[in-house]
Amino acid sequence: MAQLKEKIAYALGDAASGGITWKIMSIAFPLFFTNVFGLSFADAAALMLIARMFDVVTDPLMGSLADRTRSRWGTYRPWLIFGAIPFGIIFALLLYTPDFGPTGKRIYAYSLYLLMMAVYTMVNVPYGSLLGVMTEDDDEKNQFSAYRMVGAYFMGFVTLISFPYVQKMVGGTDAHQYAVVGAVFGIIAAAMTLTCGLLTRERLKPIRAEKFSFRQFADLFKNRPWVMLTLIGICTNFFNGFRYAVAGYMLAYCLGGDITVGALIINYTVFMAFGEVTCMIFGALSPAFTRRIGSKRMAFVWASVICLVTSVAFFFIPMDASYIWLMIFVVVLTSAGVGLYSPLLWSMYADVADYATEKNGTSSTGLIFSSGTMAQKFGGAVSGSLIALLLGIAGARMMSDDFGNAVIDPSSITPQVLTMVWSLFSLFPAFIALVMTLLAWKFPLKK
Repeated sequence: MAQLKEKIAYALGDAASGGITWKIMSIAFPLFFTNVFGLSFADAAALMLIARMFDVVTDPLMGSLADRTRSRWGTYRPWLIFGAIPFGIIFALLLYTPDFGPTGKRIYAYSLYLLMMAVYTMVNVPYGSLLGVMTEDDDEKNQFSAYRMVGAYFMGFVTLISFPYVQKMVGGTDAHQYAVVGAVFGIIAAAMTLTCGLLTRERLKPIRAEKFSFRQFADLFKNRPWVMLTLIGICTNFFNGFRYAVAGYMLAYCLGGDITVGALIINYTVFMAFGEVTCMIFGALSPAFTRRIGSKRMAFVWASVICLVTSVAFFFIPMDASYIWLMIFVVVLTSAGVGLYSPLLWSMYADVADYATEKNGTSSTGLIFSSGTMAQKFGGAVSGSLIALLLGIAGARMMSDDFGNAVIDPSSITPQVLTMVWSLFSLFPAFIALVMTLLAWKFPLKK
């Protein structure tokens, strides 16, 4: 049985990657690269797209490589132990603005961003795979997954809330602020990742395939539970991707900007931070919820139904800032569903890995868990692109602001555009939650 300190150590792994680096890369990087670093909007968009295509190749290769690792520290832990410091350093360098010309900056940004995505994969894929060899007890897998998500959501909340205050405390130019913030958060992320690698244990010995073979990749697509869970994983990231990517537009255009309620200023990050806290709380409750329901599959179904119903309900809230607390209440309910299913997803990946080992005779845990990381990146990238496409279909036009960045032309913000923004935060995620519910209902592993 794992001790409490090991579960906390495991949580620190996703607190570093999901709660710090991925959160900042998702929220701060677009603004940083255009307004501070000096890339054009087209360059920044191309950089993100190229990085996602890069991940499609590196994630499964990293999973296969991790599965074949032999060391005194185990199969997956050495990647965290020895990858922690490069992880933190490269993240810090990515938020540094060198005194180069336009071409030099472009080369620096592309090189460092692709290197960061490679190191993120090198650490995060083995981290996820670690769950498959820490315990064979289903309830304990759920507990580890719950600790993981609590760590990610808690650190995500801390990052969202503290980021602007740390910038203000640092002072100086925007470039100096981002450089210092990158160094601070990079050190914290490296320390958390290293602690995770050192204080966790691998209790199960995977049955390795000694030679690399593309047959492993072909076997994945014959693995029906893996195919369905990967589709579910993509849906969960579409669901979150739509809501996070469109929330800024919703606050700015549908609700008229930041909302002051007494001494509290509710902006985009504060609005979404309510959801982060809720996800953290209900992530911790997920194992008990699963035991009460009786199976991971049905617990996931009910959590998805919560997301479906509350997302539809949000659409019918009047588009008026005076209803902000009702909006936050519904967001909290939706986040309860997200918090309940998030730990289950990774625990179910461990079940799929066990199923694959029984079926094929060799372990492909790293390869299977890499699909979860790939789904995360794919869902976030595609949802952002779809939002831009759908806003354009609704009639929104782009223009350049004073910094030369692409923004929505205020004259094109019609009632149709506002309705589209509102729907992208509610009805579109609701449809995704419906698909997710049906896939979970049909998921073949009944654990």
